[in-house]
Amino acid sequence: MNLRYLLPRLARHFLPERLTRFLLRRGWIIRPGLETREPALAAARYAETLAAHGLTLAGKRVLVFGYGGRFALGVDLLRRGAAHVVLCDRFAPPDHRRNRDLLPAAQDCLLARGAEVWPRPEFITLVQEDIRTAAQKRLFPPVDLALSASVFEHLPAADMDGITAALAALTLPGGAHLHFVDLRDHFFKYPFEMLTFSERAWRNWLNPTSNLNRFRLGDYRQVFESHFPQVEMTVLERDEAAFARLRSRVRPGFVTGDDQTDSVTQMQVLARRT
Repeated sequence: MNLRYLLPRLARHFLPERLTRFLLRRGWIIRPGLETREPALAAARYAETLAAHGLTLAGKRVLVFGYGGRFALGVDLLRRGAAHVVLCDRFAPPDHRRNRDLLPAAQDCLLARGAEVWPRPEFITLVQEDIRTAAQKRLFPPVDLALSASVFEHLPAADMDGITAALAALTLPGGAHLHFVDLRDHFFKYPFEMLTFSERAWRNWLNPTSNLNRFRLGDYRQVFESHFPQVEMTVLERDEAAFARLRSRVRPGFVTGDDQTDSVTQMQVLARRT
């Protein structure tokens, strides 16, 4: 029994969500994602990866799925040529304290209202609803591109198909999706430890409040291929040595017999609508 893993995981599971959000906003103990830490780098990664597939941000309506509460990424995407940006996050409210820091250089697309900062709707649409509700109520017009980073691994397994279907429905014909997915246990020192527990033990005692659905490469392939006619999955990183050390303890449902597949830690999905 790995107590160095279990004790922090138990603590994270029972940590109140309000405290989790507080720590995440300040980057204390819980590390925020790239789009929050380094929005310019995140925007550059999107632009460069899209360009490698013959796609561009220029003149496009762009959806950022799970933007994290800070408007910096949306501003950077506009600076890179996007015609309009939709920032969608059901759980993260706007981080007015950090968004105020953007004002001096982004008054053309952000607006101060007292202590709060809001996007100018002609450039940025803010959606604080479940993406399925947004699709059903048509809260914004369909987009050319949909982007996310380290979001899909946090979606509830039971909701994955419906959420992906909604994202597809909100994409124009000829549009594309680019999603970066982190398959690691987010207690990053132990990338595959979460795969050694039963679903009941994981769900009731160890799963962090941010939720890790434990989907693997094949699971994501099945979901995206159900809703997009063209899907390209690219492995960005794998850790065969770490997986080999743990293989005998990994639950059968997470083992395909191909270590190159089972040891994938990070991947990207490029899906196109025709």
